[in-house]
Amino acid sequence: MASFAPYTYIQCPCYDSTTRARPVDEAPSPTSQDEPDDDDDKTFDPRAPRSNYSLYPIEYLLYCDVCSQIRCPRCVSEELATIYCPNCLFEVGSSSLKTEGNRCTRSCFQCPICIGPLAVQSLESAPEPSLLTAEGQNPVPPSGPWILACSYCHWNSSEIGVKFDKPQGIFSQLSKLRHGEDHTKHSAISTAATTTTTAAAGGDATPKKVDDTAKARFAALKAFYASQSNLNSSTAGGALAGIADYGFNSPGALSRIMNLYSGNASAGGSGPGGSSATLKPKAKAPVMREADAASEGFRAANLDESAALSRLRRDGWAGTVTGAESRAQVEEGARFAADLWPIPYLLRTKRSKRCPVCRHIISKPESKVSNTRWRIRLVANNNIPSISIKPLSPPAPAPPSLSSPSTAAASSPFANNNNNNTPPPGLLKPLQPAQFLLTFKNPIFDEIKVTLATPAMTPGRFASKVTVLCPQFTIDANTDTDMYLDDVLKDGEKDKSRRRADTGTHQAEAGKIWERGRNWVSIVVEVIPASLKVGEPSLLRNESDDAEPDLSPLKEDEDVLEIPMFVRLEWEGDVSQDQVGMGSTAGKEKDTREKRELAYWCAIGIGRISQE
Repeated sequence: MASFAPYTYIQCPCYDSTTRARPVDEAPSPTSQDEPDDDDDKTFDPRAPRSNYSLYPIEYLLYCDVCSQIRCPRCVSEELATIYCPNCLFEVGSSSLKTEGNRCTRSCFQCPICIGPLAVQSLESAPEPSLLTAEGQNPVPPSGPWILACSYCHWNSSEIGVKFDKPQGIFSQLSKLRHGEDHTKHSAISTAATTTTTAAAGGDATPKKVDDTAKARFAALKAFYASQSNLNSSTAGGALAGIADYGFNSPGALSRIMNLYSGNASAGGSGPGGSSATLKPKAKAPVMREADAASEGFRAANLDESAALSRLRRDGWAGTVTGAESRAQVEEGARFAADLWPIPYLLRTKRSKRCPVCRHIISKPESKVSNTRWRIRLVANNNIPSISIKPLSPPAPAPPSLSSPSTAAASSPFANNNNNNTPPPGLLKPLQPAQFLLTFKNPIFDEIKVTLATPAMTPGRFASKVTVLCPQFTIDANTDTDMYLDDVLKDGEKDKSRRRADTGTHQAEAGKIWERGRNWVSIVVEVIPASLKVGEPSLLRNESDDAEPDLSPLKEDEDVLEIPMFVRLEWEGDVSQDQVGMGSTAGKEKDTREKRELAYWCAIGIGRISQE
């Protein structure tokens, strides 16, 4: 069995929508009993399906220094900082996305087979440099036609009959070859708008050519139904006015929606002094017709598959495209290898992240595309203590015997025999106590008081007993400066020599820490793993006393021993820059320090329980 690597996952406070909706200072503690919600009274279960979306390694988390809360990638608010092409690193404006789409419009294409970059090459080979030329004459550059070629799978655009006249403007040349010579970016919108406007005026619309791409059909349908809405609104006397422009976020949305149902009934009134006979008859709105022409965005389905079947018989399986290749295409409908076109590069973005509660920027990259640095980057690893765990006394391998190779193999701790009682690394023996070192390392320059809480029995079907010998302790501040480097090295050597001398006498005691360093503290956690024998109901954990025991077979990763632990941190830090000058008395003083608290659940994976 492979060795098990211990891990520590931290739960983000956004796991519950009710907790995320409350202000940070009013958020309930996971151990409080004041709230009527049943979820707050339960111990955190890292095996619950809901916990899979709330546990993260500390490297994935950010930290808001204003709210003093952890933020995960799911709960932060993102804002676009820069839009660029990942191939040519050309920055694209946000206004051009509406007109040109989210693809690079330069000569940046990907291979439709292997998604590698395509390069522009000439079909004619360049003249050899060894050939003689006229004196003072420059070598003749290669001429067209030009193709897009892949250097990885050796695919090129000539396989689908695509060749270019010049090596510049490949995107526009490819659009003309695919959609026609008179194709432009706004041809679909202009053609559809001209057609519907002329039809509304009573004339004939005869466009020269209608684009049949998905974007063009959508633009034509949008323009057609917009014209139908405007035509009906003018005929119905304003009852349907602006039906296509309703915004439910606007203040007058409710009154306009009520106007659709009431019509002109509010003009006359039927009060004590009025009469219902003065009501004007409501005009009957004409029925909106559907699109029925290609210029209006309608396309009839082609149900004749005889050509595709004959082509499939001729080309076989090798001539068809895979699902991944079909999904990578910009336009849908590719079935065969000849239908695959070069893929323009999808644009990428650099995004800044804000706290969802106080709107404080917690992550902001440099706006320049080629710069990979961050202007602001508040990671949790630099603001909260990191947690690591390891066995207190790892099993030492037995020395190999010099008698025979077979005896040496039998005495190895990793040998699979009945005489060896030492489990492999990361494998725990059932119902046998084991001690682990839980180390907290402080990254900030303030002293932190830590309070730990864990259930006596781990949740789940198999209950293991957990005991934290020292649940309260303090961690010294991090003095990470060069002037203390020599002292730190000397103290480290003294600690190592003291550990070697006290290896046999040092024992874990309740209420005392195991070891303390410059900015870290190690405590002892004692664990009694549960038995995984499913056939014995007395060893199973039930949700209630009346419930029947679950005798189903062992599920995936159910033998992993995970400890849910509640961590509470208290320290005094400087007032953040955003709170200075906001009118508070504490913000006016220069050297004012405020008390800060942070509480969260974490799941600590220790190892796998042996099933023997």
